[in-house]
Amino acid sequence: MAPTDTRTQLLDAAEHLFAERGYRGTSIRAVTERAGANLAAVGYHFGSKAELLAAVARRVTEPITAAQRAGLDALLARTPEPPVADLVEAFAGPLFDGMPAGDEGGARRSRLIVTILGDPAEEARSWTGPAEGAVGERYLAAFRRALPDLTPEELWFRMRGILAVTAVDRVDVHNRPSPGCRVPAAGEAARRYAVTFLAAAMSAPPSGT
Repeated sequence: MAPTDTRTQLLDAAEHLFAERGYRGTSIRAVTERAGANLAAVGYHFGSKAELLAAVARRVTEPITAAQRAGLDALLARTPEPPVADLVEAFAGPLFDGMPAGDEGGARRSRLIVTILGDPAEEARSWTGPAEGAVGERYLAAFRRALPDLTPEELWFRMRGILAVTAVDRVDVHNRPSPGCRVPAAGEAARRYAVTFLAAAMSAPPSGT
C-alpha cells in the first residue's frame, strides 16, 4: 500500500480534531502533530486554518452533494413538480448513505457536521462553495413549487431542519447509550423513519395558520 501523502494526513487529522473540538478548539499545532507533519505544512497545503476546515468539510460533503444532485435530476426528469416526500428522500437519503450506521468514519462525519452547524466561529459558517450552494438553491426552488404557501424564511428553516435531524440521528446511533436508554434505530429503518417524519414536517401548514 502506498504511503498516505501529507495533504491527506492533514485532512484526516483535522477531520478528527474539528469533529471533537470545533474550529476554535483545534490548533494548527494539534493538527500537524496528529498528522506527523511539520508546523508549516498547513500553510503550504491549505493557506490557513479556515481553508483547512473548508477542505475537510468539502471532502465530507462532496459525495453527498453529488448524490443529492443526481437524485433531483432523476426526479425532475419524471415530473417538473416532484412531491414533497420524493424531494425529502432525494435530499436526506444521501446524508444517511454518507454517514452510515456501524461505521466509525460515518460517526465522525456526523459529529463534524453537527459541530460545524453549532460552531459560533465565523469560519465554520463560510466553508461552503459553489457546488453546495447550487444544489441547495435547486432543492429550495423545488420545495418552493411543492409548498407555495410557505414563506421563504420558513421554507429555509425547514430545509435546515432536514440536515440537522439527520446529522443528530447519525451521531446518536454511534454514541454508546447510557444504561436504561432506548437504543436509536439504525440502518434502513432509521432512513424510513426520517423520511416519513421529515416529509410530514415539511408539509405541515405554515406557522400561524
